[in-house]
Amino acid sequence: MASTPRIPQRGSSRLFGELTARQWIGSVLLLGAAAIILAVFIVLIARVLVSLEPIREFLTAYPGEYALPAAAPVGIPAWLGWQHFLNSLFLLLVIRSGLQFRRQKRPDAFWSPRGNKRRRISLALWFHQAIDVLWVANGVIYIVLLFATGQWMRVVPTSWDVFPNAVSAALQYAALDWPTENGWVNYNSLQQLSYFAITFIAAPLAIVTGVRLSGIWPKDAERLSRLLPAEWARRIHFPVMLFFVVFIAVHVFLVLATGALRNLNHMYAARGSVDPDAFATDPTGLLLFAASLLVMAAAWIAARPRVLIPVARLFGDVRQR
Repeated sequence: MASTPRIPQRGSSRLFGELTARQWIGSVLLLGAAAIILAVFIVLIARVLVSLEPIREFLTAYPGEYALPAAAPVGIPAWLGWQHFLNSLFLLLVIRSGLQFRRQKRPDAFWSPRGNKRRRISLALWFHQAIDVLWVANGVIYIVLLFATGQWMRVVPTSWDVFPNAVSAALQYAALDWPTENGWVNYNSLQQLSYFAITFIAAPLAIVTGVRLSGIWPKDAERLSRLLPAEWARRIHFPVMLFFVVFIAVHVFLVLATGALRNLNHMYAARGSVDPDAFATDPTGLLLFAASLLVMAAAWIAARPRVLIPVARLFGDVRQR
Protein backbone atom coordinates (compact mmCIF):
# COMPACT_ATOMS: atom_id res chain seq x y z
CA MET A 1 0.00 0.00 0.00
CA ALA A 2 1.47 3.33 -1.04
CA SER A 3 2.14 5.73 1.77
CA THR A 4 0.41 9.06 1.80
CA PRO A 5 2.85 11.91 1.12
CA ARG A 6 3.40 14.16 4.09
CA ILE A 7 2.02 17.64 3.58
CA PRO A 8 3.98 20.32 5.44
CA GLN A 9 1.91 22.33 7.89
CA ARG A 10 1.16 25.90 7.02
CA GLY A 11 3.59 28.27 8.64
CA SER A 12 6.26 25.61 9.20
CA SER A 13 9.80 26.84 8.50
CA ARG A 14 13.28 25.42 8.42
CA LEU A 15 15.14 25.62 11.70
CA PHE A 16 18.49 27.39 11.93
CA GLY A 17 19.83 26.11 15.21
CA GLU A 18 16.91 26.23 17.61
CA LEU A 19 14.93 28.99 15.86
CA THR A 20 13.39 29.62 12.47
CA ALA A 21 14.66 32.40 10.21
CA ARG A 22 11.65 34.56 11.15
CA GLN A 23 12.31 34.00 14.86
CA TRP A 24 16.00 34.88 14.42
CA ILE A 25 15.10 38.10 12.60
CA GLY A 26 12.54 38.99 15.27
CA SER A 27 15.02 38.30 18.06
CA VAL A 28 17.73 40.40 16.41
CA LEU A 29 15.32 43.30 15.85
CA LEU A 30 14.07 43.10 19.43
CA LEU A 31 17.57 42.99 20.88
CA GLY A 32 18.66 45.81 18.56
CA ALA A 33 15.76 48.01 19.67
CA ALA A 34 16.51 47.27 23.33
CA ALA A 35 20.21 48.10 22.79
CA ILE A 36 19.33 51.42 21.12
CA ILE A 37 16.95 52.37 23.95
CA LEU A 38 19.57 51.46 26.55
CA ALA A 39 22.26 53.43 24.68
CA VAL A 40 20.04 56.52 24.48
CA PHE A 41 19.27 56.22 28.19
CA ILE A 42 22.98 55.97 29.06
CA VAL A 43 23.86 58.97 26.88
CA LEU A 44 21.13 61.11 28.48
CA ILE A 45 22.23 60.19 32.01
CA ALA A 46 25.89 60.85 31.13
CA ARG A 47 25.13 64.25 29.61
CA VAL A 48 23.20 65.27 32.72
CA LEU A 49 26.10 64.15 34.92
CA VAL A 50 28.81 66.00 32.98
CA SER A 51 26.74 69.20 33.19
CA LEU A 52 26.93 69.19 37.00
CA GLU A 53 29.58 71.42 38.58
CA PRO A 54 31.22 68.72 40.78
CA ILE A 55 31.51 66.40 37.77
CA ARG A 56 32.97 69.19 35.62
CA GLU A 57 35.59 69.80 38.31
CA PHE A 58 36.34 66.07 38.40
CA LEU A 59 36.78 66.00 34.60
CA THR A 60 39.13 68.97 34.82
CA ALA A 61 41.24 67.33 37.51
CA TYR A 62 41.24 63.99 35.69
CA PRO A 63 40.96 64.63 31.93
CA GLY A 64 41.05 60.92 31.03
CA GLU A 65 44.78 60.17 30.93
CA TYR A 66 47.86 60.70 33.08
CA ALA A 67 51.46 61.41 32.10
CA LEU A 68 53.55 58.34 31.31
CA PRO A 69 57.04 57.87 32.80
CA ALA A 70 59.75 59.91 31.10
CA ALA A 71 61.31 56.73 29.70
CA ALA A 72 58.12 55.69 27.93
CA PRO A 73 58.56 55.41 24.13
CA VAL A 74 56.61 57.64 21.77
CA GLY A 75 54.98 56.08 18.74
CA ILE A 76 53.86 52.64 17.63
CA PRO A 77 56.58 50.52 15.96
CA ALA A 78 55.93 48.40 12.88
CA TRP A 79 56.31 45.12 14.81
CA LEU A 80 53.37 46.11 16.99
CA GLY A 81 51.23 46.62 13.89
CA TRP A 82 52.13 43.13 12.63
CA GLN A 83 51.42 41.67 16.07
CA HIS A 84 48.06 43.42 16.10
CA PHE A 85 47.13 41.95 12.71
CA LEU A 86 48.29 38.41 13.53
CA ASN A 87 46.57 38.50 16.90
CA SER A 88 43.33 39.62 15.22
CA LEU A 89 43.60 36.87 12.58
CA PHE A 90 44.37 34.08 15.03
CA LEU A 91 41.76 35.25 17.52
CA LEU A 92 39.12 35.35 14.79
CA LEU A 93 39.93 31.76 13.84
CA VAL A 94 40.04 30.69 17.50
CA ILE A 95 36.52 32.06 17.97
CA ARG A 96 35.29 30.53 14.70
CA SER A 97 36.71 27.08 15.43
CA GLY A 98 35.55 27.20 19.05
CA LEU A 99 31.97 27.99 18.06
CA GLN A 100 32.11 25.34 15.33
CA PHE A 101 33.28 22.71 17.81
CA ARG A 102 30.73 23.81 20.43
CA ARG A 103 27.70 23.42 18.14
CA GLN A 104 28.95 20.41 16.15
CA LYS A 105 26.99 17.20 16.79
CA ARG A 106 28.40 14.91 14.09
CA PRO A 107 32.02 15.73 13.18
CA ASP A 108 32.92 15.53 9.49
CA ALA A 109 36.30 13.96 10.26
CA PHE A 110 38.54 12.87 13.12
CA TRP A 111 42.24 13.51 13.71
CA SER A 112 44.67 11.25 15.55
CA PRO A 113 48.41 11.70 16.22
CA ARG A 114 50.50 9.19 14.28
CA GLY A 115 52.04 7.75 17.41
CA ASN A 116 48.73 7.30 19.26
CA LYS A 117 45.80 6.36 17.05
CA ARG A 118 43.68 5.58 20.10
CA ARG A 119 43.51 9.26 20.85
CA ARG A 120 40.94 10.68 18.47
CA ILE A 121 39.48 14.20 18.37
CA SER A 122 37.22 15.94 15.89
CA LEU A 123 38.76 17.93 13.06
CA ALA A 124 37.13 21.08 14.45
CA LEU A 125 38.77 20.53 17.84
CA TRP A 126 42.14 19.84 16.18
CA PHE A 127 41.86 23.09 14.23
CA HIS A 128 40.85 24.98 17.37
CA GLN A 129 43.87 23.69 19.29
CA ALA A 130 46.25 24.23 16.36
CA ILE A 131 45.18 27.87 16.05
CA ASP A 132 45.46 28.20 19.83
CA VAL A 133 49.12 27.23 19.58
CA LEU A 134 49.76 29.91 16.94
CA TRP A 135 47.84 32.50 18.98
CA VAL A 136 49.80 31.69 22.15
CA ALA A 137 53.14 31.75 20.28
CA ASN A 138 52.29 35.13 18.81
CA GLY A 139 51.30 36.34 22.28
CA VAL A 140 54.60 35.21 23.80
CA ILE A 141 56.53 37.10 21.12
CA TYR A 142 54.35 40.15 21.79
CA ILE A 143 55.00 40.06 25.55
CA VAL A 144 58.76 39.67 25.05
CA LEU A 145 58.91 42.61 22.62
CA LEU A 146 56.57 44.66 24.81
CA PHE A 147 58.97 44.56 27.77
CA ALA A 148 62.15 44.61 25.67
CA THR A 149 61.20 47.87 23.95
CA GLY A 150 59.54 49.71 26.85
CA GLN A 151 56.15 49.62 25.14
CA TRP A 152 54.77 47.95 28.29
CA MET A 153 54.52 51.39 29.91
CA ARG A 154 51.74 52.21 27.45
CA VAL A 155 49.53 49.25 28.47
CA VAL A 156 50.52 48.57 32.09
CA PRO A 157 49.31 51.22 34.57
CA THR A 158 52.15 53.04 36.28
CA SER A 159 50.04 55.33 38.49
CA TRP A 160 46.94 55.00 40.67
CA ASP A 161 45.60 57.98 38.71
CA VAL A 162 44.64 55.46 36.05
CA PHE A 163 41.39 54.68 37.90
CA PRO A 164 39.84 58.17 38.24
CA ASN A 165 41.05 58.98 34.73
CA ALA A 166 39.37 55.81 33.42
CA VAL A 167 36.10 56.89 35.06
CA SER A 168 36.53 60.30 33.45
CA ALA A 169 37.13 58.78 30.01
CA ALA A 170 34.09 56.51 30.42
CA LEU A 171 31.89 59.49 31.28
CA GLN A 172 33.16 61.41 28.25
CA TYR A 173 32.56 58.44 25.94
CA ALA A 174 29.06 57.92 27.35
CA ALA A 175 28.22 61.60 26.89
CA LEU A 176 29.43 61.38 23.24
CA ASP A 177 32.09 63.96 24.05
CA TRP A 178 35.13 61.90 23.02
CA PRO A 179 38.13 62.49 25.30
CA THR A 180 40.97 64.42 23.68
CA GLU A 181 43.66 61.88 22.95
CA ASN A 182 46.54 60.95 20.70
CA GLY A 183 47.18 57.20 20.74
CA TRP A 184 50.58 57.77 19.12
CA VAL A 185 51.77 59.35 22.38
CA ASN A 186 49.52 57.92 25.09
CA TYR A 187 46.33 55.89 25.45
CA ASN A 188 43.58 57.21 27.67
CA SER A 189 43.24 55.39 30.98
CA LEU A 190 40.14 53.43 29.99
CA GLN A 191 41.98 52.11 26.94
CA GLN A 192 45.01 51.27 29.05
CA LEU A 193 42.97 49.28 31.57
CA SER A 194 41.13 47.50 28.74
CA TYR A 195 44.36 46.54 26.95
CA PHE A 196 45.90 45.43 30.26
CA ALA A 197 42.86 43.27 31.07
CA ILE A 198 42.87 41.64 27.61
CA THR A 199 46.62 40.96 27.66
CA PHE A 200 47.30 39.97 31.26
CA ILE A 201 43.93 38.67 32.56
CA ALA A 202 41.61 37.46 29.77
CA ALA A 203 44.30 35.89 27.57
CA PRO A 204 45.94 33.90 30.42
CA LEU A 205 42.48 32.76 31.60
CA ALA A 206 41.65 31.57 28.07
CA ILE A 207 44.99 29.73 27.82
CA VAL A 208 44.85 28.04 31.23
CA THR A 209 41.23 26.92 30.93
CA GLY A 210 41.83 25.81 27.33
CA VAL A 211 44.80 23.68 28.35
CA ARG A 212 42.72 22.18 31.18
CA LEU A 213 40.03 21.10 28.72
CA SER A 214 42.50 19.79 26.11
CA GLY A 215 44.07 16.37 25.72
CA ILE A 216 47.50 17.60 26.79
CA TRP A 217 46.36 18.00 30.41
CA PRO A 218 48.07 15.22 32.42
CA LYS A 219 45.44 12.71 33.49
CA ASP A 220 47.41 11.45 36.48
CA ALA A 221 47.92 14.91 38.02
CA GLU A 222 45.20 14.51 40.63
CA ARG A 223 46.27 17.37 42.89
CA LEU A 224 46.56 19.75 39.93
CA SER A 225 43.18 18.63 38.63
CA ARG A 226 41.59 19.33 42.00
CA LEU A 227 43.07 22.84 41.97
CA LEU A 228 41.66 23.43 38.49
CA PRO A 229 38.53 21.29 38.00
CA ALA A 230 37.43 20.68 34.42
CA GLU A 231 33.92 21.91 35.22
CA TRP A 232 35.28 25.22 36.50
CA ALA A 233 37.45 25.58 33.40
CA ARG A 234 34.46 24.85 31.16
CA ARG A 235 32.37 27.52 32.90
CA ILE A 236 35.13 30.12 32.52
CA HIS A 237 36.39 29.35 29.00
CA PHE A 238 33.24 30.26 27.04
CA PRO A 239 32.47 33.53 28.93
CA VAL A 240 36.09 34.60 28.34
CA MET A 241 35.52 34.07 24.61
CA LEU A 242 32.37 36.24 24.84
CA PHE A 243 34.45 38.92 26.60
CA PHE A 244 36.87 38.89 23.66
CA VAL A 245 33.97 39.27 21.21
CA VAL A 246 32.51 42.24 23.12
CA PHE A 247 35.95 43.85 23.41
CA ILE A 248 36.58 43.48 19.67
CA ALA A 249 33.20 44.99 18.79
CA VAL A 250 33.65 48.00 21.09
CA HIS A 251 37.31 48.41 20.11
CA VAL A 252 36.59 48.48 16.36
CA PHE A 253 33.65 50.85 16.84
CA LEU A 254 35.72 53.35 18.84
CA VAL A 255 38.68 53.13 16.44
CA LEU A 256 36.38 54.09 13.57
CA ALA A 257 34.34 56.65 15.53
CA THR A 258 37.20 58.62 17.11
CA GLY A 259 39.29 59.36 14.02
CA ALA A 260 39.41 56.35 11.74
CA LEU A 261 42.21 57.43 9.40
CA ARG A 262 44.48 58.64 12.19
CA ASN A 263 43.90 55.55 14.36
CA LEU A 264 44.34 53.11 11.46
CA ASN A 265 47.56 54.85 10.43
CA HIS A 266 48.88 54.34 13.97
CA MET A 267 48.12 50.63 14.16
CA TYR A 268 48.48 49.43 10.57
CA ALA A 269 51.01 51.77 9.00
CA ALA A 270 53.12 52.83 12.03
CA ARG A 271 52.57 56.42 10.93
CA GLY A 272 51.86 59.15 13.47
CA SER A 273 53.05 62.28 15.19
CA VAL A 274 52.82 64.16 18.46
CA ASP A 275 50.48 66.42 16.50
CA PRO A 276 47.07 64.66 16.77
CA ASP A 277 45.93 66.17 13.47
CA ALA A 278 48.87 64.72 11.53
CA PHE A 279 47.99 61.84 9.18
CA ALA A 280 44.29 62.55 9.80
CA THR A 281 43.65 62.40 6.03
CA ASP A 282 46.31 59.85 5.01
CA PRO A 283 44.57 56.72 3.60
CA THR A 284 47.56 54.36 4.01
CA GLY A 285 46.34 52.79 7.23
CA LEU A 286 42.82 52.43 5.85
CA LEU A 287 44.09 50.58 2.76
CA LEU A 288 46.18 48.22 4.92
CA PHE A 289 43.20 47.67 7.21
CA ALA A 290 40.99 46.83 4.21
CA ALA A 291 43.64 44.36 2.97
CA SER A 292 43.76 42.74 6.41
CA LEU A 293 39.97 42.33 6.38
CA LEU A 294 40.23 40.55 3.02
CA VAL A 295 42.86 38.17 4.45
CA MET A 296 40.70 37.46 7.49
CA ALA A 297 37.60 36.91 5.35
CA ALA A 298 39.56 34.48 3.15
CA ALA A 299 40.82 32.63 6.24
CA TRP A 300 37.28 32.42 7.63
CA ILE A 301 35.96 30.95 4.37
CA ALA A 302 38.91 28.55 4.01
CA ALA A 303 38.44 27.14 7.53
CA ARG A 304 36.32 24.20 6.36
CA PRO A 305 36.97 20.45 6.11
CA ARG A 306 37.90 20.49 2.40
CA VAL A 307 40.86 22.75 3.19
CA LEU A 308 41.63 21.60 6.74
CA ILE A 309 41.86 17.86 6.05
CA PRO A 310 45.01 18.04 3.82
CA VAL A 311 46.66 20.35 6.38
CA ALA A 312 45.71 18.12 9.31
CA ARG A 313 47.20 15.09 7.51
CA LEU A 314 50.60 16.76 7.63
CA PHE A 315 50.54 16.40 11.42
CA GLY A 316 48.62 13.16 11.95
CA ASP A 317 46.04 10.75 10.57
CA VAL A 318 42.62 11.93 9.45
CA ARG A 319 39.67 9.63 9.12
CA GLN A 320 36.51 10.95 7.44
CA ARG A 321 33.00 9.71 8.01
